[in-house]
Amino acid sequence: MSRGRRLITLSTLSGLLAQAEGIEDILPTAIEIVADVMEIEVVLIYTLNTRRKELELSAYRGVPVEFARGVDKMKLGEGFNGRVAETGEPMMVRDAAEDPRLSREAVRREKIKAQLVVPMKSRGKVVGTICVATRHKREFRTEEMELLTAIGNQIGIAIDKARLYREQAWLTELLQLSEVKYRELFQDASDAILIQDMEGNVTEANKACEKLLGYPVEELVGKKVSDFLRGYSLTLAQGIRGKLLSGERIEQRYEQHLVRRDGSEAIIELATRLITADGKPIGFENIGRDVTEERKMQDNLRFYLKQVLRAQEEERKRISRELHDDAGQSLLLLIHRLDALTSDPANKLSKPAKDKVTRLHGLAVKILDGLRRYSQELRPAILDHMGLVAALGWMADNLNREQRIKVSIEVRGTEYQLSPEAKLVLFRIAQEALNNVKKHSGATTAVVKLEYAPQKTIVRVTDNGKGFELPERLSDLASLGKLGLTGMEERARLLGGTLQVQSKPGEGTTVTAELPLNST
Repeated sequence: MSRGRRLITLSTLSGLLAQAEGIEDILPTAIEIVADVMEIEVVLIYTLNTRRKELELSAYRGVPVEFARGVDKMKLGEGFNGRVAETGEPMMVRDAAEDPRLSREAVRREKIKAQLVVPMKSRGKVVGTICVATRHKREFRTEEMELLTAIGNQIGIAIDKARLYREQAWLTELLQLSEVKYRELFQDASDAILIQDMEGNVTEANKACEKLLGYPVEELVGKKVSDFLRGYSLTLAQGIRGKLLSGERIEQRYEQHLVRRDGSEAIIELATRLITADGKPIGFENIGRDVTEERKMQDNLRFYLKQVLRAQEEERKRISRELHDDAGQSLLLLIHRLDALTSDPANKLSKPAKDKVTRLHGLAVKILDGLRRYSQELRPAILDHMGLVAALGWMADNLNREQRIKVSIEVRGTEYQLSPEAKLVLFRIAQEALNNVKKHSGATTAVVKLEYAPQKTIVRVTDNGKGFELPERLSDLASLGKLGLTGMEERARLLGGTLQVQSKPGEGTTVTAELPLNST
C-alpha cells in the first residue's frame, strides 16, 4: 500500500473513531480497516481489564470461533500479547510455533506463524494490544510496525474515550447518592470536574483539574472561570451558559481551549450542565477531558495528508502536461503526415494502401481524443485558467457528449475568488460524485449546483438514480466499501468543511459539500 493511501486510511480511521461513543461501535470497523491497510489475514484485538490485570479478546478476524475461545484471556506478561501489554513495547515474531514464549497450544494448532503485536495506548497508558498474523513465516518491516503502532494509538484513544463516556454517565447517575459517596467519586474521577456559580466563580474542583490547569485545588476555588479563557473561548463559554439558561439544547461534548497556569494552551472535550435547586439555576458543572495530544496527533496527520494530496495533484499536473505536450504533439504530427499521404497527388498509393492509411489516420485521431480527454481529467487546465464554474461546465459537457446522462450546471450568487486548494477540493468532490452517478446510479439526469454564499461555498450534486440505503452515520460508509464517499468527506474536512449524503432507494442521491470562505 502506498504512503498516500496509508495516510488517507489513517485519517479516515481517525474520523470514524472520533464519532464512536461505545467500544462496540469502534472495534468491528477498526478491525476491518486494520486488515485492509496491513493487507493481512489474521487480526486480534485485546483490551486490558485493569481490575483483573488481564487481556480480553474483544474482536478478531481470520480465525475460527474455537481458536478465539482458546485465546480469549491472557494475564499480563503471558505470551506475546501479555508481554507487549506489560512492557508497552511492540514485538515481532517470525515463527510463533518455534518461539519459547508461545503460551497457547491453540496458536500452534491453527498453524499461525509470523506475528506483529503492538500496544494500544492512550494518555501514555496501555489499554490493549493489536496482533496481526500470518500462517506462513515472514519478516515484518519497520514501516509496518510504525503503521500498526499509529493505528493502535488511534484505537487506544477511542477505547479510552468510550470508557470515559461510560464513567461520566455513571457519575451523573451517582450524583443522586450520598454526599460522602459523591465526594469520593468526584475527587477520584479521571476527568476534570469544575463547578462554578452564576457569577462565574469556581466553587469546587477535583484533583484532575490540578493536572489540567496547573493550579492546586485550593487556588482554583474562588478564581473566575474567565481567568482560563481568551478571545473566542470566552465568547463560546458565554454562549453555552446563555443557551443552557434559556433551556436550549446544546451539542455535548464540545471542544474548548483553556489557558494553563504556565501560559500554555490545553484543548479539552467539555460537557456543561446547568445545576438547579428548587427549580432555580445556581451554577454550572463542567466535565472535561484533555485531548491536547490527541489533537496534535490529528493535526500532524492532517498536515502530512495535505502534503500527500498536494504532491498527488502536482504529479497529476505533470503527467497531464507531458501527455498533452509530448505524446499529444507526436500524435498530432503523425495525423498530419497520414493526411499528407492520402491528400498529396504525388503519393500514388494503391487503393488497399490508401485504405490502410485511412484506417491508421482514424485510429490515431481516436487515440488523440482519448489522450486529450484523459489529460484533462487528470488535471483540467481550465480549472487553473478560467475557474471553478468553467471547469464544472467542461465536465458536464463531456458527460453530455456521452449521451448517457444529461448533466446541467446551476450557479447561484456572485462568483468570488477561491483559494486554489478550495477550488480544487470542490472540483474533485463534484468529479467523484458525477463518476459515481455515471457508474452506479442508473440515473438519466444529474444537476450540479454551485452556490457562492456570504460565508461559504457550496457544491451540490443531485441525480434521479436508484439511490441506496444510507447507514446512520456517513462514516459507516467505509465499512460498506464506499470509500469514494468517505474520501470526499476527508477532502472537505481537511479544509474545515463538511460533506453530507442524502439517499433513499428509488429516490436518487444528493451529495453536498460546504467549505468556509476562508478555506486554505
